[in-house]
Amino acid sequence: MSYRKVNYEDVEQVSSAMHFLSDPLETEQVGVTVARCDPGWNSKPHDHTDNDHEEVYVLIEGEATVVIDGEPVEMEAGDALWIPPESTRQIRNGDEESAFVLVSAPSIGEEDSDDGEWLLSGFAG
Repeated sequence: MSYRKVNYEDVEQVSSAMHFLSDPLETEQVGVTVARCDPGWNSKPHDHTDNDHEEVYVLIEGEATVVIDGEPVEMEAGDALWIPPESTRQIRNGDEESAFVLVSAPSIGEEDSDDGEWLLSGFAG
């Protein structure tokens, strides 16, 4: 089979919000998590210095604040936020439910990429 599919609602929820999809999808280089945050939910402050993972948080529903190194960043549906590995981050949800897709992967240094460009063949638009 050349693909793997999973519905995040079929994956056991962890930490009252997180559905970690990497294990059921058997990913090798990228982490994917869906976070369905109840009103008033806060994640634990953390960083990814030890595993050198950068992250992108995409808010797909609601509004929330992500605190990066002590600085609150207000987010609304459609916003994407890049976070370097060494920065401390924490999701602070407001009065309504919100939903994030969180993507993480090892940082790619210049020596790791051919010319710093993403291969875009196969994409229309």
